[in-house]
Amino acid sequence: MPTELLLPGKTAIITGGAGGLGRAMAFRFAGEGARVVIADLDLAAAEALAAELPGEPIAVRTDITDPDDVARLVATTVERTGSLDVLVNNAGITRDASIRKMTLEQWDLVQSVHLRGAFIATKAAAEVMREQQGGAIVNVSSLSGKVGNFGQANYSTAKAGLIGLTKVTAKEYARFGVRANAVQPGLIRTAMTEVLTPEIWNQKLSEIPMGRAGEPDEVAKVVLFLASDLASYMTGAVLEIGGGRYM
Repeated sequence: MPTELLLPGKTAIITGGAGGLGRAMAFRFAGEGARVVIADLDLAAAEALAAELPGEPIAVRTDITDPDDVARLVATTVERTGSLDVLVNNAGITRDASIRKMTLEQWDLVQSVHLRGAFIATKAAAEVMREQQGGAIVNVSSLSGKVGNFGQANYSTAKAGLIGLTKVTAKEYARFGVRANAVQPGLIRTAMTEVLTPEIWNQKLSEIPMGRAGEPDEVAKVVLFLASDLASYMTGAVLEIGGGRYM
C-alpha cells in the first residue's frame, strides 16, 4: 500500500540548504513531495544539489543577512511556485574562541548569520504565510544554546536567541495559522564537527547516553515532522536531537 506523502505540493525554503543538515533536509522534503528552494551563499553548490533532487527544486543565491536578498528569495519563490508553506532557518557558521580572545568581528558575524538572518527571513516569509492563513517555520538551534559551550560564546548565545525568536513568532502568528517550532541538534556528523580533534570528539561522545553521534538525516526527519501536518497542534516547541545528552 503506497505511503501518503507528508508535504505534497508544498513549497519549502531551506536557508544554508546546500550542505550539511540543509542538504539532508532538502532530500527529505523533496522525497515527501515538496518543491524545495535551496537558499545558499554558494550558488554552485545549491545548483549541484538541485540537480540531484526529485521534483522541480530551485537554487537561489542568498545572503541571509541582507534584507534585499531575502526579499528577492521570497518573491522568487512565490512567483515560481505560487506559495511559501515552509521556512527552515538553517543557515549558520562558527567562529570559535574563548571570551578573552574573541573579537567583536567574530561575535557580530555569528550573531548576524544566525539571529539577524533568521529574523529577516522569518519576517519576510511570515507575511506571505499570514496572507495564505497557514505555514510552518522551523528554526535550527543547538544544544549549545541550552547549556553553553566553552569557546562558543557567540554561537551559544545566537542559538539560545533562536529559541526566543521561535516562541515570539509562535505567539504572534498562531492566529493566522502559522506555526513556529525549533530543533536543538547535539553532536551530529557534519563538516562543522569533522574539524574536532579526536580528544574533543571522544569527550563529547562520553556525554551521550546513546553512545554515538547523530546523522544529518536524523535531524532532517524531525524537521520534516515539524514542517508537516503531523505537528499540526505544535507551536513554540523545542525538540532536542542529541541522543539523550544534557537531559
